[in-house]
Amino acid sequence: MPFLPITREEMKQRGWSEPDIVVVTGDAYVDHPSFGAAIISRVLEAEGFRVCILSQPQAAEDMRRFGTPKLGFFVGSGNIDSMVAHYTAAKRRRSEDAYTPGGKAGRRPDRAAIVYCRWVRQCYPDIPIVLGGLEASLRRFAHYDYWDDKVRPSILLDSGADILVFGMGEQQNTEIARRLAAGEPVKSLTDVRGTVTAVPVREYTPRPCAECPSFEMVSEPTPEGKRQYALSCRIQQDEQDAVRGKTVIQRHGGVIVVQNPPMPLLDGEALDRVYELPYMRQYHPSYEVLGGVPGLEEVQFSLVHNRGCFGACNFCSLAYHQGRQIACRTADSVVREAQTLIRMPGFKGYIHDVGGPTANFRRPSCKGQLTRGLCKGKKCLAPTVCPALEADHTEYLDLLRRLRALPGVKRVFIRSGIRFDYLLADDDETFFKELVKYHVSGQLKVAPEHCSDAVLRCMGKPPIDTYRRFQKRFYELTKSAGKKQYLVPYLMSSHPGSTRKDAIELALFLKREGLHPEQVQDFYPTPGTISTCMFYTGLDPYTMKPVYVPRTPREKAEQRALLQYFRPENRQKVLDALRAAGRTDLIGTGPDCLVPPEPRPGRPADKPAKGKNGRPAASRDARGTRQQKPRGRKK
Repeated sequence: MPFLPITREEMKQRGWSEPDIVVVTGDAYVDHPSFGAAIISRVLEAEGFRVCILSQPQAAEDMRRFGTPKLGFFVGSGNIDSMVAHYTAAKRRRSEDAYTPGGKAGRRPDRAAIVYCRWVRQCYPDIPIVLGGLEASLRRFAHYDYWDDKVRPSILLDSGADILVFGMGEQQNTEIARRLAAGEPVKSLTDVRGTVTAVPVREYTPRPCAECPSFEMVSEPTPEGKRQYALSCRIQQDEQDAVRGKTVIQRHGGVIVVQNPPMPLLDGEALDRVYELPYMRQYHPSYEVLGGVPGLEEVQFSLVHNRGCFGACNFCSLAYHQGRQIACRTADSVVREAQTLIRMPGFKGYIHDVGGPTANFRRPSCKGQLTRGLCKGKKCLAPTVCPALEADHTEYLDLLRRLRALPGVKRVFIRSGIRFDYLLADDDETFFKELVKYHVSGQLKVAPEHCSDAVLRCMGKPPIDTYRRFQKRFYELTKSAGKKQYLVPYLMSSHPGSTRKDAIELALFLKREGLHPEQVQDFYPTPGTISTCMFYTGLDPYTMKPVYVPRTPREKAEQRALLQYFRPENRQKVLDALRAAGRTDLIGTGPDCLVPPEPRPGRPADKPAKGKNGRPAASRDARGTRQQKPRGRKK
């Protein structure tokens, strides 16, 4: 099956005079099931619709490329939020974009979802616009915007779209397309689950629902306004449940934004059909001369087997977007996809990942999730494991064994996140042993995130002792398997709740563990997360108690520097942080010190220790083993 048309000429080659639907995306066109635009376009094609792809439009006039589509425009900004794609946590402009040909930044506008919808409306005032994707999903209600440092209204109103699809949108987009094709006006599509619409107050029919404080209330930058914002955040998070979730409304002046309950999950067979559509599994050939699309490299020989995450870390948007319930493909389908990979040019015998939001989830956290839904205000794994949790890796282990046994497969790796607390909750160590023996490519990425239990509670993560137990057992099993493998812990600086004292504690933890992380992540307040609510309001939305928030650029830079205290360029920031915290005992040359003292006049500064070859000594872990530079973070 060829690529879908991206030009008028390609459309005409199919014998079409017009498309039914134009799918607009802020990414390059990569026809692979790791790209949302590819999934939605192939699902709509499978329903019999004529679909064209408008990739990275540069001006309003580009919306006329295919002429007037019969049904409308289905718009998204791409696989990741356009503002996150463009700016670092320090609000510095990025120079690269992995989802653009050649990896070059600048091919999509800031707030791409809004801009694209406005361009469509400029060219076609009355055509239906369906807005979806991650950027829209996380901004469906009034939301704090880190880049503007204020609360913005629902993106549905900002963009001028007719209907917003939140979450994984195959079922919603299919239902919308079918009903538009049947002649229903887009304004009548107010009952589709997993969608948001806007209704004038005078036309709204009251119904049982959960009502958030209004945009006018939550956007006030006052203590009371922030308290109302925290209440709104809690309501939105609690009702993100396909089993028991209610309709949620929020007033914006004379309009009411209405979110229907989430769409029920696709079952295994339905999810199989989505992932077994005829994807080309490659970027469009026109990008070859531009250097290809770097974002494909990480996923081209990887397999997605699940969706959703009941881990639900407070700083992660996945639970709010995909939901906390777990949906899984059947093992047979994943094996068939692996056989497709084996036949592809460039496959060298290595399946790079068998994962999803959290790799080792293939079951609901408990049976109650299936009938009662999720527990409000509680997490399955943090701060401690829920007594009702059913930790079982049997299905996942069977899948991995089948993949390992395929002719042509040399190794099967797991590179997306492993929840080590869930792994430890499983009394059967078989999966843990086989993980260590077969599925680690030298390094295993894990995410303790911090070592302070106070900070970890704000993150929705387990206490650090859980990580220590996992770390100890990992190295025991690694040694018994006769391997040299290492953990790469992901760590985060400046998360709400993290004081200067906590950051120093984390630096000491790294020193005791012998860890020299090459990459650390500053907390990034992205829309739709509980942690971003804490950042903006200074409140925990579930306890309404104050949370300390490191806000100034100086303090955030100091907390980041403490995670890499060993780097000469960070020395002054570390010195400033230690002095401000009254921890001058950590300035010196003793074994417990973080940085040497400043040199006395006329005396040269201390130099880093040299290795045998005269170069600076390499980073080493607690066992004196050289570490490789960890790969980029996926979650």
